Amino acid sequence: MTAYPVLTTTTFLPLVGAALILLFGSERLARWIGLATTLATLGVSLPLYWQFDKASSALQFVESADWIPSLNITYGMGVDGISLPFIFLATLLSVLCIGASWVAVQTRVREFYAALLVAETAMIGLFAASNLFLFFVFWELMLIPVFLLIGVWGGPGRVYAAVKFLIFTLSGSVLMLVGIIAIYRTCGTLDFKALALAKASLQPEQQAWLFAAFLAAFAVKVPMFPVHTWLPNAHTEAPTAGSVILAGILLKMGAYGFLRVSLPILPHGVQLFLKPMLIISAVAIVWGAYVTLVQTDVKRLIAFSSVSHMGFVTLGIFTLNRSGVEGAILQMVNHGIISAALFLCVGMIYERTHSREIKDYGGVARVAPVYATLLALFCLAAMGTPGLNSFIGEFLIIGGAFKTQAWLGAAAVWGVALGTAYLIWLYYRVVMGEMNPGLAGLKLELNAREVATLAPLALLAVFLGLHPEWVLSYLRAPVAQLLAAGVTP
Repeated sequence: MTAYPVLTTTTFLPLVGAALILLFGSERLARWIGLATTLATLGVSLPLYWQFDKASSALQFVESADWIPSLNITYGMGVDGISLPFIFLATLLSVLCIGASWVAVQTRVREFYAALLVAETAMIGLFAASNLFLFFVFWELMLIPVFLLIGVWGGPGRVYAAVKFLIFTLSGSVLMLVGIIAIYRTCGTLDFKALALAKASLQPEQQAWLFAAFLAAFAVKVPMFPVHTWLPNAHTEAPTAGSVILAGILLKMGAYGFLRVSLPILPHGVQLFLKPMLIISAVAIVWGAYVTLVQTDVKRLIAFSSVSHMGFVTLGIFTLNRSGVEGAILQMVNHGIISAALFLCVGMIYERTHSREIKDYGGVARVAPVYATLLALFCLAAMGTPGLNSFIGEFLIIGGAFKTQAWLGAAAVWGVALGTAYLIWLYYRVVMGEMNPGLAGLKLELNAREVATLAPLALLAVFLGLHPEWVLSYLRAPVAQLLAAGVTP
């Protein structure tokens, strides 16, 4: 469908940029190489959206080449309507991370931008991989730059946060590797399409153990309750760009794994674990929202809110109905946009105040009306306000939950109410009221670069709120095929 290998080019172009930065770039040149590379990657990926056939559920832009013939392992890439929106999100957020870090990062600048570009390659590659082996390679590659971003450029507790992140994610990855080996020994292939057809060779008991093995990796990445404890530390200590990557893309990898591996390949395992997954998701929604209400650190507040919001995603996925699954995927995209925007807003004001404590703010709207307006937009979007992007996703998930069991829908509705409470409370304490004397004399208003960084996310929050069909139209065919393949109870 294209005259060149568009997925391979899009995936590895950032890696080329990282190499150029490390080989030739000065600190000043590193910023411009990083910006040029991420913009070029976004541009190169555009044919994916223009030429994509939304009526087809098959992988498109397929690329395949022998990699390890003796083990029947190929280098395979392809995208469908489920994976394509996340490639767009990864390429866009990478550009914005460069912009947000332009002034904020002053130490080891070359290495910082190289790490960002390696992370971009890992993000795109994971969503473009068409077999489990390549999926695992990019899954593991993602750990390296994120670990460095937290551990080298993070806050005072960066080492503890980075090591905790690494231990949690590697523990899950080891079990996933065991599962991949078991699937290969039984089915003789790791190609996603072939595995979906060969799943009958996996016995129900074997599928149960395999689902548990993959769950260990996917649940940590989401993160699901109770293996979420690495997330607040990682978000709090990470630099702004690291938090954007964590919230915008990395958390989506676990949920994407359920959609790409667990549901189509392990349907018996899904049925066995269905009720526990629904219960854990409902607990995450409500418990995460209550914990968010009592946070005093603004980054920890947004981090804990992600536990609640990602609970909506896993709840939607395991309703196993069209409304819930489509809503979950749409909400993954929405959460990537909103959480990235909120962390950017926090990072931008932190550069001026050097404080994340909510009590140190107040009355910001008096001196920074543009900042206050954009923060209001993103808070309203995160609440699920009609007309903004999260509303339709949450509406579909709640509808799917009520179709499954009424109490699940009630828990989701209560989670929305609590989410509205903690976001209004956050906005009031930071922006409204009397101005904190400690902020006097600080120039808190956004500059042109910062407005340009937030503008694409603001436009997407409004556009997807008014036109959610832009994403949903990509999802209908692959979701219909997924649910018709035997996972529906």
